[in-house]
Amino acid sequence: MSAQLAIIIVGASGDLAQRKLLPALFSLYAQKLLPAEFRVVGFARTPRTDESVRARTAEKLTCRYTPEPQVCAELMARFLARCHYVVGDYGSRDAFLDLADRLRQLTGSLGGGCLFYLAIPPAIFLDTARALGDAGLVSCAAPGDPWTRVVIEKPFGRDRASSDQLAAELARVFIDEQTYRIDHYLGKEVLQNLLVLRFANRIFEPLWNRTYVRDVHIVWKEDLGVGTRAGYFDDYGIVRDVMQNHLMQMLALTAMEPPASFAAQAIRNEKVRVLQAVPPLRPEDLALGQYAAAERGVGGRPAYRAEPGIPPGSCTATYAAAMLRVENERWRGVPFFVECGKALDGPLAAIRLRFRDVPANLFVNALPNLPPNELVIRVQPDEAIFYRVINKVPGLNLRLEPSELNLRYRTAFPEVIPEAYETLLLDVIKGDKSLFIRADELAAAWDIFDAALHAVEAQSEAPEPYPYGSRGPAGRAQLAARHGLELEPMA
Repeated sequence: MSAQLAIIIVGASGDLAQRKLLPALFSLYAQKLLPAEFRVVGFARTPRTDESVRARTAEKLTCRYTPEPQVCAELMARFLARCHYVVGDYGSRDAFLDLADRLRQLTGSLGGGCLFYLAIPPAIFLDTARALGDAGLVSCAAPGDPWTRVVIEKPFGRDRASSDQLAAELARVFIDEQTYRIDHYLGKEVLQNLLVLRFANRIFEPLWNRTYVRDVHIVWKEDLGVGTRAGYFDDYGIVRDVMQNHLMQMLALTAMEPPASFAAQAIRNEKVRVLQAVPPLRPEDLALGQYAAAERGVGGRPAYRAEPGIPPGSCTATYAAAMLRVENERWRGVPFFVECGKALDGPLAAIRLRFRDVPANLFVNALPNLPPNELVIRVQPDEAIFYRVINKVPGLNLRLEPSELNLRYRTAFPEVIPEAYETLLLDVIKGDKSLFIRADELAAAWDIFDAALHAVEAQSEAPEPYPYGSRGPAGRAQLAARHGLELEPMA
């Protein structure tokens, strides 16, 4: 780690910077994980002063690692003193020259590490990157020299062609080793543990295949509507916003083969291989929905098309379910049902492996239909791993019922669980790319959805409506039934 570090958040006036990035950096500082000589410089178009930015940032900081009030206040004061702000247009070379001058004033040089986090809309990635390059702020350094790294947020394009173009254009400014494509779900503690669960425990790997696993269900859902993200979301939709990235990362970690080592390159090689083994999604294996109004709680809930900023006739999907296959020796014939949506019946992100039935039910008189064993990895809320098994109920009679072997993180691990952005930002500073998306991995994920997305959008049909707060559209259950799946709720 460099002794000197400048962290530049481009788009510092936005929600991501204020709600996630700056609190994560403060948490790293509170744990003494940042270099002694670091500066955080926000860059955005909104006119602000250092003092006003510090006051706004202070409202979002929490002392998760140092709860003592006096220590907390002192840490906040020292951290905020190292936070600064520069006003400028994102595509302006002169604005970034002003930023370079400010960095020299703060650090005495442009030596050490320089981390640019592009917390801005994807449409202005390229103009911003070019302006950074034209201002001389990007160093292709030799080993031991000051480094430059850039973090970009998804979505990475709208399809395979635009993603490839974005990657090619960014490569004119930042080489691959400098580019960190972030999917914050990979920073979730439970997902990081998935490889340990699989490959450090002898009990799981022999069963982790088509011989024993009947189906895999991956779900991401929110109980809220589009909120303040109307402009962005209506342009991209739920498949591009969640399924093509978050859910494909969850699928890759679930289905990948054991890597040759725990090194970043080996892990990412196996993720690419398994994504390349997923055939392109057929339009008939994709169910789309859009939330409608529902009376729930005070004032009810509006339909998607009635949300502020959404066109009245929008055909953007807020729910998607897809039936995918992994065509390799381990998984051939196992359905992977992936679904995601907004305004559903509760927040949840989880992976469920449902195992095949026991060959013969010796306890048919006690329980005629034995439910299958299930392993559930719950990413959020309330991180947990639990295994559903059949047990005898204590008593003089033979009575069986399903029960759970349950590992709840907050019970098992009393220490503070890091937030995703804490983990990922520290990895960027260290130069560890294990949890970041490689260009060929991104291309493989787009190849799964590209043809189906274009086919659906060419039809310009409205997605099937579903009530706000429900489990989704009727097409969800119909898609699952066509492939012989039962969609019991995941706790």
